[in-house]
Amino acid sequence: MFRLEGVKYKNILDIDKLYIPKNKITCILGKSGSGKTTLLKLLNKLISCTQGEIYYNDRLLKKMDSIELRRNVVMLPQVPAIFPGTVKDNLLIGLKFSEKQLVSDKKIFEILNMVHLNKDLTESAENLSGGEKQRLALARVILMEPEVFLLDEPSSALDEDTEQIIIEKLVRYTKKMNQTLIMVTHSKKIAKTFADNIFEIRKGKVINQ
Repeated sequence: MFRLEGVKYKNILDIDKLYIPKNKITCILGKSGSGKTTLLKLLNKLISCTQGEIYYNDRLLKKMDSIELRRNVVMLPQVPAIFPGTVKDNLLIGLKFSEKQLVSDKKIFEILNMVHLNKDLTESAENLSGGEKQRLALARVILMEPEVFLLDEPSSALDEDTEQIIIEKLVRYTKKMNQTLIMVTHSKKIAKTFADNIFEIRKGKVINQ
């Protein structure tokens, strides 16, 4: 899936070798400022490494079209964007941006149930709490059905019990759909419970892979 060789980014990351497998759940641990989010941005081509090479499915990332890549490799930042409009508008906007077919309300409610967000589709997204907005954004990227999810602390605004339930459902869904989930998490418990593959970033270097 992803292969990194001699990758450096400024003075933030220095990764000799790293392999992230396909169709697996990978959790990335590490303290704030260690380079976890920077790594996700590199995998999504939001930034480019200053040295080294990154491969995606054996294709050199820097030679891939960025828009094509981001239709298949979708990143959800820790503080996701919420757009003006209704809950439904926010759920469908990812499909519109990526020029994918829109989905039925039945499918929308299925995904909202997965992320434990019981809201009217016509409600203004701006009225949601921080945790609800995070779950709304998570539902939006799930509906896009990408090959790869890059999730940066997707449950940071949730209480521990809700986090456990939602991550469990997300993991089950991605495995059912043969997708790849790469997730930065603050929770060693979540990583140990759900991950097939765990590594830690410490001061820009990968350890414990």
